[in-house]
Amino acid sequence: MTATATRYLYLARHGEASEDESDLTENGRRQAVLLGERLRGSPLSVIRHGPLPRAARTARLIHDQLDGVERELSDLAGDYIPYVPHEHELPPDHAGTMLERLAGFPAEDRERGPELAREALARFTGPVEGDEQRHELVVTHNFLIGWLVRDALDAPPWRWMGLNHCNAALTVIRYAPDRPSSVLLYNDMGHLPAELRWTGFPAQPHP
Repeated sequence: MTATATRYLYLARHGEASEDESDLTENGRRQAVLLGERLRGSPLSVIRHGPLPRAARTARLIHDQLDGVERELSDLAGDYIPYVPHEHELPPDHAGTMLERLAGFPAEDRERGPELAREALARFTGPVEGDEQRHELVVTHNFLIGWLVRDALDAPPWRWMGLNHCNAALTVIRYAPDRPSSVLLYNDMGHLPAELRWTGFPAQPHP
């Protein structure tokens, strides 16, 4: 029987993006550097990031603050709709609004996203083979972080919606053998000064 060990999955949303999303803003670059500095001394073995410029740039800036950590591109860490719910799954008072919002995204994101999300669960979660713990960072986007967190908590599939992660905040999930997954940190911004703590969603107050 193959031995398994604990995986610590670190999740970070990209830093604040420029208006055209082709790069990070100055604030976004500061956020990424500060997150990298926070992660110094963490036993990370790899940084994986999505293909879009805002995630790739964030990952590079984090990587620059660390020594001996590999950096890998992963399409599974991209920006997509992880699950499209049916109306009957959603809270009746909000179902229409939630479905209308999803309908505003490109059809490709809604059609291809669920398959990528299933693959992301298989690739990023659960204990790892071997007898050594593994610490891995995925630099990604708000929707995938919500999807992975709701899975760790055994929440319904639609519940990725409404979990809004701040730019360059840190979430850590532990996957230990023969135990339920545990969310050790969620949306932690202790490394960011107050002016850099922001989800990017205008209707919400700064925490």
